[in-house]
Amino acid sequence: MKRNRPKFKQIIDAAVIVIAENGYHQAQVSKIAKQAGVADGTIYLYFKNKEDILISLFQEKMGLFVETIEHELKGAHSASDKLLILIEQHFRQLSDDHHLAIVTQLELRQSNKELRLKINDVLKGYLELMDKILLEGIANGEFSENLDTKLARQMIFGTIDETVTTWVMNEQKYSLIQLARQLHAMLGRACGSQIEEKQV
Repeated sequence: MKRNRPKFKQIIDAAVIVIAENGYHQAQVSKIAKQAGVADGTIYLYFKNKEDILISLFQEKMGLFVETIEHELKGAHSASDKLLILIEQHFRQLSDDHHLAIVTQLELRQSNKELRLKINDVLKGYLELMDKILLEGIANGEFSENLDTKLARQMIFGTIDETVTTWVMNEQKYSLIQLARQLHAMLGRACGSQIEEKQV
C-alpha cells in the first residue's frame, strides 16, 4: 500500500493523542479521524483496523527513536558514553512527548498477546543497539569480559523501562532526564565498569 507520508504521519500523531487520552480500547477510529482532521474512511486507506494503527504507531515512533539515538551515538568514543547517551535520549524523547509516554508505558501493555508479540518484534532494532554497546564495552575492557550480554541487555532495558513507567504513573511530576546519570552509574557498575556518577 502506497502511503502519503504527511497524511500517514498526521493520523499516527493523532492516534498517539487519542489513545493516551482515552485508552486504547476506548480510542475509536472515528475519534482518531476527528483528531487528525480527516474523514473516517480516510483512515482505512492507510490502516486495516485499529490494531494496525497501534502497530504502525509503534513502528513509526520506535524507528525515529532508534534513528535519533544512533545519530547522537556518532560523537561518542566509549561504550560507557554510548550507554549514557542511550539512556538520556530514551528519557528525553519520552519527556518531550507525554502522550507517547503514556501510550508506550501503559496502553501497549494492555494489548492482547498477539499484538504484544508484534510489538516485541519492533523492539528488536533497539535491543540490537544495546547489544552493540555491550559488546563494544566487553571488547575494549570497559565492561566485564564475563558479562552475559543477553541478561545485561534485559537488565538495562527493563530498568530504563520501569523508570519511565514509574514516572508516568506519578503523573510526570519530576524530571526524568535528571535521573539518567544516576541510572547510568548503577547500570555501568552492574556491567563491571567503574563509572563515576557526575553531577548534571
